[in-house]
Amino acid sequence: MDLSSSLLPLEDNGFCMTTPGPSDTSKDEMESLKQELEKWKDELTSLKELEENLHKESVKSKDIHEKELCVLNQENSKLKKEIEKLKEDLAECNSELSWDGKIEKKVADMKVEFTHMEDTKDDLSDINTRCIFSVTSKIPFKLNQNQALLTFEDAEVAQRLIKMSKHTLNLDRRTTDVKAMPFALGMGIKFELHITISGKKIDVSEVPELSIPDDWVRDKLELSFYKSEHGGGEVENVKYDKKSRTAVITFLKPGAANGFVRSTKCPFFVNGRYYRLHVSPSTNVHMEKLQLYSGISKNSILLKGIAETEDDEESVQDMIEIHFQKPSNGGGETERIKYVSKGATWVCFEEDA
Repeated sequence: MDLSSSLLPLEDNGFCMTTPGPSDTSKDEMESLKQELEKWKDELTSLKELEENLHKESVKSKDIHEKELCVLNQENSKLKKEIEKLKEDLAECNSELSWDGKIEKKVADMKVEFTHMEDTKDDLSDINTRCIFSVTSKIPFKLNQNQALLTFEDAEVAQRLIKMSKHTLNLDRRTTDVKAMPFALGMGIKFELHITISGKKIDVSEVPELSIPDDWVRDKLELSFYKSEHGGGEVENVKYDKKSRTAVITFLKPGAANGFVRSTKCPFFVNGRYYRLHVSPSTNVHMEKLQLYSGISKNSILLKGIAETEDDEESVQDMIEIHFQKPSNGGGETERIKYVSKGATWVCFEEDA
C-alpha cells in the first residue's frame, strides 16, 4: 500500500493524524544509548575506584603482615636463645647431680689427717677394717694489690700490732705509713670421715663384654676368684652388673678379701682368652660430726696502704718482714708473709687445732 493512502481527511476540525517518521526513532534510540553508556561509565569508574581501594588495602595489609612476621621472627629468635640458655643451665645442673641424685658442690681444698683405727665390736676382728680421718677445709682469702699478710708464731704479737694500728715502714729509701688490722675469714667446714674396708667383699671392674649369658659370667667370676693366686676362697655371692661391667664378690670365709688389698689386677680366663680384671677393696664411707666454722685469725694481721716502689716484690716483702720481726717495732717471730704489688692473689688458712 502506498503510504499516502493512510492519510484521511477530517472534515470536522481540520486536523489529521500521521505515523512517526524514521528520523524521530533514531534520535530516541541514540539518547537512550547515551544514557546507558553514561551509566556504564559511572559503573566502570566505581569498579576502578573499588579496585584501587582493594589494592591499597592489600598493600597495607601486606605491610602489616610483613611487620608482624618480622616481629614474630625476632621473638622466635629471642625464644631460641632463651631455650639454649635454659638447656645450658639444665646441663650444668645435671652435671652437679651424681648418679644417685645427690648434689655435688665444689669446696676449697681439704686437709685430711688420719686419726685412729676403730675397734670392731664383733667376735671376728679380722672381718672389717675401720679407719677414721679428720677432714678440715682450707679457707681462701683474697689479698689485693699493695697489701701484705703476716702470720706470727705468737698471737699476742699480732694483737699488739693491731692495737698500735699505724706503722711507719722504711721502703726503698723512703718511709710509708701502713695500717695493721684484723680480718674476718670466710666459712669453713670440718667433719670426720669413717671408712670401713670389708674383709669379705671385693669390688671388680673392667669385666670384659662377653657374648654369653649373665649367669655364665657370674659362674666364671666365681670360679676365677675361688682359686685366685692372691688368696680368695669359697665364694658366697657374686653380684654382676653387665651395664657398668662391674661385680661385687663376697667370700664365705672372713678375712678372705684381705689378700686383694695390695692387688689391683687379677687374671681372668674365658673361652681361651686372657683378661685382667681391676680389683679393689669394697669400702663403705660415711661422714660424721659435720661442723661449720668462721672467725678472725688471731695470729695474722693485714697490712693496707703500702706505697708502690721500684723494688721487686720479693725485696719489699723482705723489708716488711724485717720491720715486723724487730721487738723495737712491737713485732716478733713470723711464720709466713705474703705481699702483693700488682693484681691480687688467694691465700688459704687452716683451722688451728
